[in-house]
Amino acid sequence: MEIGMKEIKAKSQQLFYNTKLKDYSRSLRKNMTNAERLLWSRIRRKQLKGYQVYRQRIIGNYIVDFYCPNAGMVIELDGGQHYTDDGVKKDIKRDDYLKNQGLKVLRFSDRDVLKNLTIVLEKIYQNL
Repeated sequence: MEIGMKEIKAKSQQLFYNTKLKDYSRSLRKNMTNAERLLWSRIRRKQLKGYQVYRQRIIGNYIVDFYCPNAGMVIELDGGQHYTDDGVKKDIKRDDYLKNQGLKVLRFSDRDVLKNLTIVLEKIYQNL
């Protein structure tokens, strides 16, 4: 294990996370976007078919918006910065890393969450 890395469990496998990101992760939890806050209100406290979901969880060198370890699933909400050329490249690299860790990655735009929350929740339920 690398220095500054700790492990977390996902299903039956071990995932590592960069301990240097803990303060930043905590800061993101305290400063959620409107879309993150709305989705969180519907999936927290095991409201997602009894699955535990964590917000702003560190996996490797990334902080994911929402992580459901028992489903092996990451949920990302994309704001405007994700639709730039640089943002798309970073998302592809991040998604590849997460998928190589055996995780399923679901992406939704902030707009979809704010305007079509029911449809977003249905897609999440379908992927559990």
